[in-house]
Amino acid sequence: MDLTDYVRFVVTLAAVVDPFLAIPVFVHLTGGRPTAESARLARVVAVTVFLVLAFSTFFGESLLQLIGASLSAFRVGGGLVLLLMALAMLNAKAGGVRQSEAEEDELHSGDVSGVVPLAIPLLAGPGAISTTILAAEAGPLSHKVAIVFCIAIVCLLSWVTLSKAHVITARVSLTTLNVATRILGLLLAAMAVQTMAEGLRTLLPGLAH
Repeated sequence: MDLTDYVRFVVTLAAVVDPFLAIPVFVHLTGGRPTAESARLARVVAVTVFLVLAFSTFFGESLLQLIGASLSAFRVGGGLVLLLMALAMLNAKAGGVRQSEAEEDELHSGDVSGVVPLAIPLLAGPGAISTTILAAEAGPLSHKVAIVFCIAIVCLLSWVTLSKAHVITARVSLTTLNVATRILGLLLAAMAVQTMAEGLRTLLPGLAH
């Protein structure tokens, strides 16, 4: 991968993680809490997302080999997951891939700590994990370190976004946040189709002709 590929990975991962989509959830969870507690939760969520994705970078491919799944098949499956997420984002919704109805009900009941479901699965869900595994595939240690650095950039963006969530919601309308989510969803849809096409080209060589 050259610099352009790493930049593309950062953009794709940022679209998959989509901290803007998590702002209403974060505000709901931290409403009425002290500012220091909200800041601590934003920091813990960002660190959790980083640890999950960094683990996927170094051990994700080994787990695939353990279950006997090829990277090409994983590209098709991961691309499908990303496409489902993108379609939900185009409707400004989290979608079932990120969060089930039961998880949403649990969230609104107030019986969750915030790390779940904010960090997992809302931010570091199946889409983010599969994107990271595919980007880190069969690369040397230096490549994986670069991928982790890219992940750190996205997590830093998520931390800043969540830590300023109350300020953002006070100054920016929900419609504006939804527009940002829809734009990211459109970008993600294009990347999802590209990922699926690359996987299918390997699994079914005849499609390349």
